[in-house]
Amino acid sequence: MLEAVIVDDEIKALQSLSWELTNLSDEVNIIASFTDAHEALQYLERNTPDCLFLDIEMPAMDGFQFIKNLKNKDFPVVITTAYNQYALKALKNEAIDYLLKPIDTDDLEVTIAKIKKYNAKNLTAEKLEKILLNFNSESHSKKITINTDGKLLFLNSEDILYAESDGNYSTIFLSDGQKILLTKKLKEVNNLLPDKSFFRIHNSYIINLNKIKEFLKTDGYVVLESNHKIPVSRQKKSDFLDML
Repeated sequence: MLEAVIVDDEIKALQSLSWELTNLSDEVNIIASFTDAHEALQYLERNTPDCLFLDIEMPAMDGFQFIKNLKNKDFPVVITTAYNQYALKALKNEAIDYLLKPIDTDDLEVTIAKIKKYNAKNLTAEKLEKILLNFNSESHSKKITINTDGKLLFLNSEDILYAESDGNYSTIFLSDGQKILLTKKLKEVNNLLPDKSFFRIHNSYIINLNKIKEFLKTDGYVVLESNHKIPVSRQKKSDFLDML
């Protein structure tokens, strides 16, 4: 799915292109559209689409000034305009393509193909990370994704024994004895783990319910298959018993 952003000061032109793109293919998703160039720049500082459709003739800031002010240029730009004299300048400004209004459907199909080809050749680490994170958030995936030390770890949830908090850090303990230190609070780790298998049994601990060997009611501890003893807080005890 191509995520596209449109910038055009004319609302009718913007709506027309949005309609053309969404009806051309179910592979194009308009994630944002702007009639104000400054608002668009602010958005693109925080977000990286797969492509940008940019009008040239805009009152406060023309398209070429917009490109110069664009800090994040990690995506292809398609120039749209009603004036054909800008074609050469558009290419010199590193635009991937140039579309003349009113935009022809056949021309738009060619442009979409160019965008796909460009993105395939210029797959950045950031885009790849986004794809991997999205893939592993899908329900069919049995793995969870941990972002740590500049790399992505893909862990089977059944390999995790428990997670322990240390202030702004957390440690995940695996069945094979490995420990993974994360610069995440335990609450953030809890959000990554499947609810059906994991339970925050204490302010400082999340356990894998499938790894419990014993529950010492009097002492208020659970013993895991690894023989680790994890305390059960009084506040969590009732909810814990309901989970079991």
